[in-house]
Amino acid sequence: MNDETRREHCLIRALRRQPVSRTPLWIMRQAGRYLPEYREMRARIGSFLTLCKTPEHACELTLQPIRRFPLDAAILFSDILVIPDAMGLGLRFVEGRGPVLDTPLRDMADVRRLPVPDPEIELSYVMEAVRLTRRELQERVPLIGFSGSPWTLAAYMVQGQGGGDFPRLRTLIRESPELAHRLLATLARAVTDYLNAQAAAGVQVLMLFDTWGGLLDQSRYREYSLAYLQQVIEGLQGRSGPDPVPVIIYGRGGCPCLEDIAASGCDAVGLDWSCSLGAARRRVGKRVSLQGNMDPAVLLASPEAVRREAARLLEDYGAGDGHVFNLGHGILPDTDPDRVAVLIDAVREFSRPRHGAAPVAADT
Repeated sequence: MNDETRREHCLIRALRRQPVSRTPLWIMRQAGRYLPEYREMRARIGSFLTLCKTPEHACELTLQPIRRFPLDAAILFSDILVIPDAMGLGLRFVEGRGPVLDTPLRDMADVRRLPVPDPEIELSYVMEAVRLTRRELQERVPLIGFSGSPWTLAAYMVQGQGGGDFPRLRTLIRESPELAHRLLATLARAVTDYLNAQAAAGVQVLMLFDTWGGLLDQSRYREYSLAYLQQVIEGLQGRSGPDPVPVIIYGRGGCPCLEDIAASGCDAVGLDWSCSLGAARRRVGKRVSLQGNMDPAVLLASPEAVRREAARLLEDYGAGDGHVFNLGHGILPDTDPDRVAVLIDAVREFSRPRHGAAPVAADT
């Protein structure tokens, strides 16, 4: 498929605020624990990290939801913590506890020792998974690549594990801001290199998960999270030229800083469910597209409730382009896959009257 046809993907058109015939939809964590085929593969393979680090497994898991549902994008099966792992912090996933880093950062000496990984060496398994997945997708839908934001990665690297509200990093920025900025600058370089390599390997959309930026007040958010997101975006090589790779920033709890995020240079802002789509649209105008933002718990409700909420959110956004329907966070593991099918059908049905464009080749 040539570059001209690639532009016709419904998702990419929406991210560029171009006309579409319906609102595109994909789901955060769509390749994962709610799917029986994922659970079967996880039980057979065993280790989550083995799934991430084996390109054939990562490709298969990326494709599973695309085979089951008419989604408008595939997102690479991986984890944001592969960067700290490649930096030598020793990533493990512990049952009932989640991700654990064996050597969390404690002082400036630890930060100075951090290498910036070469994506084609330390993270080569991700790049091979991208190349393999692009071949297998055969341009049915675009492939999304991603990274955690520098701030979000730093939260895990200083705390040493997930869960809670990461008090060690929040203390660090007050007690040793120089150390925090040194760490975040190093991570910004690592994330930039990682995303550039993903784009070179074949991803068509890039997403930055600023999952823990909402822990900060607005002033510190701008200083410790947004400033480094902007550094990453400015360093992305695929942003220039006639066919730039769209960039989405998802900021959980980022609604108070929505205007600042929209001015960061990204193409779209992902919203959690605490932020009204209509109000967000009025605040950002035509600067960016918006992605979101159904509460994942809605998918645990009845089919009728799923349809009502889909209709309500589309009504909240209003008519016109620039909206990518998604959840406000990752799909819950006890979600019935049949509810996902209900949601997709509802968004396709209810969104078409809100768009005036005729369908294009990849907008079916």
